[in-house]
Amino acid sequence: MTDGYRPDSEVMLQELQQTEGQLRGRLKIFFGYAAGVGKTYAMLESARRAKGAGVDVVAGYIEPHTQPETRALLDGLELLPPKIIPYKGMELREFDLDAALERHPQLILVDELAHTNAEGSRHVKRYQDVQELLRAGIDVYTTVNVQHLESLNDKVAAITGVSVTERIPDSVFDSADQVELVDLEPADLLERLRAGKTRQAGQAKGNFFAGKNLASLREIALRRTADRLDAAPWSEGNEKPKAGEHILTCLSASPSNPKVIRTAARMARAFHGAFTALFVETPDYASMSEEDRRRISTNVRLAEELGARITTTYGDDPAVQIAEYARISGISKVVLGRSPHRKGFRRTKNLVDRLNDLAPDLDIYIIPDQQGNSLTKHADHPRRSEERLSAGDLLKMLSVLAGCTLGGYFFAALGISDTNIILLYLLGVLGIAMVTTGRSYSLLSSLLSVLLFNFFFTEPYFSLRSDSSYVATFGIMFIVALLSSSLTIRVKTQAKMNADKAYRTAILLESSHKLQTADSAEAILTVTAQQLGHLLERDLVVYPTDGKGGLLPAVTFPFAEEQDLSTLLIPDEEAVAEWVLKNNKHAGATTNTLPGAKCLYLSIRGTGGALAVVGIAVEGGHPLQSFEKNLMVALLDECALALEKEITMREKQQAEAQAGQEALRANLLRAISHDLRTPLTSISGNANILMERADQLEPEKCRSLFTAIYDDAMWLINLVENLLAITKIEDNHVNMNMEPELLEDIFSEAFSHLDRNACKHHIHTELSDDMLMADMDARLMVQVVINIVNNAIKYTPEGSHITLSAERSGQLVVVEIADDGPGVSDEARERLFDRFYTVGNERGDGRRGLGLGLSLCKSIITAHGGTIEAIKNEPQGTIFRFTLHASEVNAHE
Repeated sequence: MTDGYRPDSEVMLQELQQTEGQLRGRLKIFFGYAAGVGKTYAMLESARRAKGAGVDVVAGYIEPHTQPETRALLDGLELLPPKIIPYKGMELREFDLDAALERHPQLILVDELAHTNAEGSRHVKRYQDVQELLRAGIDVYTTVNVQHLESLNDKVAAITGVSVTERIPDSVFDSADQVELVDLEPADLLERLRAGKTRQAGQAKGNFFAGKNLASLREIALRRTADRLDAAPWSEGNEKPKAGEHILTCLSASPSNPKVIRTAARMARAFHGAFTALFVETPDYASMSEEDRRRISTNVRLAEELGARITTTYGDDPAVQIAEYARISGISKVVLGRSPHRKGFRRTKNLVDRLNDLAPDLDIYIIPDQQGNSLTKHADHPRRSEERLSAGDLLKMLSVLAGCTLGGYFFAALGISDTNIILLYLLGVLGIAMVTTGRSYSLLSSLLSVLLFNFFFTEPYFSLRSDSSYVATFGIMFIVALLSSSLTIRVKTQAKMNADKAYRTAILLESSHKLQTADSAEAILTVTAQQLGHLLERDLVVYPTDGKGGLLPAVTFPFAEEQDLSTLLIPDEEAVAEWVLKNNKHAGATTNTLPGAKCLYLSIRGTGGALAVVGIAVEGGHPLQSFEKNLMVALLDECALALEKEITMREKQQAEAQAGQEALRANLLRAISHDLRTPLTSISGNANILMERADQLEPEKCRSLFTAIYDDAMWLINLVENLLAITKIEDNHVNMNMEPELLEDIFSEAFSHLDRNACKHHIHTELSDDMLMADMDARLMVQVVINIVNNAIKYTPEGSHITLSAERSGQLVVVEIADDGPGVSDEARERLFDRFYTVGNERGDGRRGLGLGLSLCKSIITAHGGTIEAIKNEPQGTIFRFTLHASEVNAHE
């Protein structure tokens, strides 16, 4: 039996990596900000090191004008012969891709990645050659300058005045496995240029190689390299990599906090990084003095002015909140003021020490305190507040303690041990912590519970003297009562903070839902103002815009009902709102722009400028807190998105309506060009016959020709009237003149304008009431009756019966026009009122309708607020039924 063989896991991993490496090569780019910084030199040095490590290295293509000291590094490296390509009588030396693939080294050097290949090469660009090498499993070293990146071409051209034509896609640069930045001071590069050590020596005096331009290009190259590293993906669950600097400072009521904020802002500018100011709202914030609240508001405004993004977190331990926020947000540096250690037996770690323990990878900068003892005293008592005792809470405390004492006597009477009485007092202390506000009551009740137990339930009774064995009991009882009450207060405070957060979150979610369902700009602004009022509990005014750069009259939203806000609508306040609209910036109270206003004015910002202006009353009240501002800005952003969506939808509807009108006009023109040809030809032909041969024709033949001309002319007149009417209705150019009209008068007027073939049919009316009236535009309603009756005349045989009837049904008048002709199919009946739909007829006169008559009827009836339909008549025929609003007859008229 042979020994089993178990391969080593590290050997297997190396073999797997080698196999993967054969599938695709690795790309390393030597990146510089200008020619002459030493990219090729650095590439050759790295290649020589790789060859010394046993890697198969080939120099695929190195620029022939490389400096002697650089070309000396080629000694000992295999050099691939260039490919000679004839071009316009010249011989061009290019990288031989086929030879490189055939040689297939482990590593190949290809200079000038952005080079454009000569005509006849396989690829237009050299970077495409490199991609083919990588796909073949060959590692590649190459060089490129910052000006050759596609996304930076315009920026470099703006700086240097030179537009580079040879460029590579940014994706090639970003997909490289490694980018090595080759850096050189601009002064040293200029010295090299003056010494003729680079091929650009003749251009050294040009704009491209000016010292200022080189410094700018160097900065762009450094940033682009950093951006590439920052954009690299990281595995799920890991912290965000801290490649780009992100500076964090904390907001507090400390007098030294403004200095800390300014220092952090300078650091953010120096590092070209993001800047965030964090405010940790602890349970002590509710009992903070007005002076401290004012300091915090001032520091928040200072941070905003210096470009910080204000963020608020909630918790009872600032160090934990700062560390957690830094971990989630990718903070790299934290700037804090000095926090002195506490003195006495409660000496504990300060904020900086605890933050070091919680987030050891953070760079923490401590700003020295030079404001003397006043600041030290303030730091020693960060939780000092102006808590005042109230008679109500004091009475609650005494009542609970009295109840505990009575309960203790009841336990004693039942022979229950003193331990249960102690528990009863502990329960009372917890109850006091729940029903009172402030820590003083908990501390006082803890002390009084011990004294009451000693006075009433230990020997000697009714005396504070007691057996020495109770001393430990009293001490433990006091400590347990104090700790229990403190924990209860903390839980209660935390619950209140969570409730506040839930309330604010609910407002934002509710706002988002309401804004999505709002169907107009007015509704969107109303929802926003109402939600802001609930959130901030302040009066508001909203100025909509007229779309032409001006403001419409303000709409007020008082927080309390029936409150007069006329003082917020004076010309001075409106002038501030107009300034905000024009400049698209905040202004008014609590700002540095027009601070004398009674409101803080903010613009609802869209992509194209301000969409509206909101004024928040702050006169006589407290300025907005940082968390309120954050929520307010979020809500206004939601409003801006909803307004832009509404504007986009309105523009889309207008575009669709305009497109529909254009389509209607196009269809009409097409229909007219086709359907007018027959009657016009008939009229011109008959008229020509009459002009040339009238004296030769019999009277009966002349009368026939005159009748044909008349019929064709009347057909054209009716067609033109329908065209004019329907286009006016579609364009909303019809002014409805609604008046009570008798149905009998409408029918009589319509009969006088019917087709001349009406005499060949039996037409009569049936009215349930001769005085039946309806609200209508008489001119348009006569047109409806004419169109429907003429339609019946046209599609029914001679001798058919056509009946016009009307009766009242509640608040409506129902009108029916029925015929006993052959009728129409169910499919055709559903499409009778569609525009340009016609039912085939058997008339041989060559004239057919455009399908506009019944469509016009539907448009007119709809404009009157009624409905129209076509139904089957029994036993045969069709009934057209439409409704109008009934009107009452005035007997005095």
